[in-house]
Amino acid sequence: MFKHTVPVSVMGLGIASYFWGRSSPSGSANASPGGIVFPPPDKERGNTGISSKKTPTQITGPETVQPADFFKYGFPGPVHDLEKRSEFVSCYDRQKRNPYYVIEHITPESLQKNESNGNRKHSVFREDEQVPEKFRARLRDYFRSGYDRGHQAPAADAKFSQEAMDETFYLTNMSPQVGDGFNRDYWAFFEDFCRRLTSRYRSVRIVTGPLYLPKQDPLDGKFKVTYEVIGNPPSIAVPTHFFKLIVAETPLKGPQSGSNGVAVAAFVLPNDVISNTTPLRSFEVPVEALERSSGLEFLQRVPASEKRQLCLETDCSIIVKEYNNAVKSLPAPKN
Repeated sequence: MFKHTVPVSVMGLGIASYFWGRSSPSGSANASPGGIVFPPPDKERGNTGISSKKTPTQITGPETVQPADFFKYGFPGPVHDLEKRSEFVSCYDRQKRNPYYVIEHITPESLQKNESNGNRKHSVFREDEQVPEKFRARLRDYFRSGYDRGHQAPAADAKFSQEAMDETFYLTNMSPQVGDGFNRDYWAFFEDFCRRLTSRYRSVRIVTGPLYLPKQDPLDGKFKVTYEVIGNPPSIAVPTHFFKLIVAETPLKGPQSGSNGVAVAAFVLPNDVISNTTPLRSFEVPVEALERSSGLEFLQRVPASEKRQLCLETDCSIIVKEYNNAVKSLPAPKN
């Protein structure tokens, strides 16, 4: 088993404090999804977007020292593969061979059953040829890994056409997930909860992605991020946790019917076996805490007065469906 370990300092806080602690200041509005801040282009900036104009506070050196000239050979990155599909948008992390995040949009109409619906039996897992070959997740990397190819945007959310459903099977929409007890159980019921929200809201937007969270080492007491890496050679990171941010728009019923703003909830679940009796709300976390742990910013353009708590408007709970046992009895995929 190949593991990647990175020490992380979190001021001696436990996981609970890590999520529920004080939020950090907001980041720059010019930050990219990877956290790099790019200055706005202007006529004084070259193709790299880096200004050659010196300010009084800059340390000056010999004119021959021009580090930004390296970019004439090409920009090393990081580069994030952003793909727009029919039902979702994915942003792919080339280093970990996982999505950074996947953004979905579901509505009552998109989930309706009709003759044009896609059939999961006709879909196959596919490598994403839009990603350079050396950075792709491979089908063979999951073979006998002990993990499911876990959809971040579920196939059942994109059943309005076969093409849309097929797109959910790109490996850029996958992360290694524990199978029995998680991907095929609690996580599937959680996805069903998200779909059921369309009976109360006209529009539901969902952001899903992996996390790599710190855990205290029992030997030295230090907090570290440790995760398995699968594949040959080992290249696909196995997330420790997964998150979902749910943004529900335009209530169809209840006291909030016709109101402005959005109903919001964020959840973080461990990539592990979870008892079906565990309340969903036990995984709810503040949005600000999710931002700290993911390095992403959410809803920064929505005033606080227009954000409502989703779980105060609707029952945030899963429904355990017995038919899921029939799915487990199906033969495992060969790829």
